[in-house]
Amino acid sequence: MTWFARKTRQDIWDEEIEAPLGDIEAAARIRAICDAAAPSAAGSARNDKRDSERYERAAKVAMEIAMKISDDLMRDDAVRRIVDLCMTAGDLKTAQILFRAIHASWIRETVQRDHPTLAS
Repeated sequence: MTWFARKTRQDIWDEEIEAPLGDIEAAARIRAICDAAAPSAAGSARNDKRDSERYERAAKVAMEIAMKISDDLMRDDAVRRIVDLCMTAGDLKTAQILFRAIHASWIRETVQRDHPTLAS
């Protein structure tokens, strides 16, 4: 009865990284992590413990990958995606810290437009 056997699903942020990622691969991985974790971030905002744990793991891995991106604009865009994820989860404190790490003015303006509460 392997049809009904429960398969353990591994999240993208829990997958092992085989080799060092280049900037483009790192940015793509962060985008995939943020897209996959968005439903958990919304559940985290509703105080769902399981979703909260998944969101925190995803955000942590995404931040670790973002720190290794050497291109400033790619890193700023990756951080913007993580800020969006944090705001979806209602994690204002982390979002504000990450927002301050964005150096490109046009990306900062876009984030401020999308999330006016970060401007303070």
